[in-house]
Amino acid sequence: MKALFDRVSAACSKLTTKAYSTSFSLGIRLLAGKYHAPIYGIYGFVRFADEIVDSFHEYPKAALLKDFREQTYRAIEDRISLNPILNSFQQVVHQYHIEQELIDTFLDSMEMDLHQHFYTRSIYEKYILGSAEVVGLMCLKVFTDGNHASYEQLKYPAMKLGAAFQKVNFLRDVRTDSQELGRHYFPQINLNNFSCQDKAAIEAEIECDFNEALEGIKALPMSSRKGVYLAYAYYRVLFNKIRNLPPQKIMTERIRVANSHKIGIMLQTMLLQVR
Repeated sequence: MKALFDRVSAACSKLTTKAYSTSFSLGIRLLAGKYHAPIYGIYGFVRFADEIVDSFHEYPKAALLKDFREQTYRAIEDRISLNPILNSFQQVVHQYHIEQELIDTFLDSMEMDLHQHFYTRSIYEKYILGSAEVVGLMCLKVFTDGNHASYEQLKYPAMKLGAAFQKVNFLRDVRTDSQELGRHYFPQINLNNFSCQDKAAIEAEIECDFNEALEGIKALPMSSRKGVYLAYAYYRVLFNKIRNLPPQKIMTERIRVANSHKIGIMLQTMLLQVR
């Protein structure tokens, strides 16, 4: 029965999320139960595409990403895939009416990582739209569950939350991205002479994104509000930790939040009234 295969596929997406991201796994636990599998499905899809361009250095990345894109389209059209991650994702696409444009925009941004090394402001914004903002919109499709008016109301802050997360990731991973992958995401920033002023300008932009995102989180349905707030709170802690360090420190060390601290943030969020 396909129902059994679908359960196995969902389990694979859950396993992928837990293996790659403690923070998002904890956030999903605070969502209403009906949203767990769909958000695992979205994360698994996004993570596999990201792994192709970020990790598979000894393999033909362009060919793998092209094949992954084609498999994604085929899975959506056929409503099944023998790739369990894509089988899980196509179910989410159909159940929550995720537009093809969001999927295309995301995959286009992954392709940019194969070729783009130095980012202008316009290319930077295009990359963040595809790699982060549309992922936030995919999740918002799930959280608003067919309520078009609510989706439109929360669309902008959801994009800002995705942008904030991605920019924090850029700061956290700036050494690896620039020195190992040859990617310089921040426009008009010379990382060979990364100054306090440069870092402060990036942080001011992230702060604005976080502030606009929080207003949207407060307006989310109760079924998803605490789960999203937990992800927000975790990234806030990571951001503040990075903000308190000099540029030279983040250029030589990947800043982390200990798992024990993440558990503490989760417990605080469970007791918090997010309004």
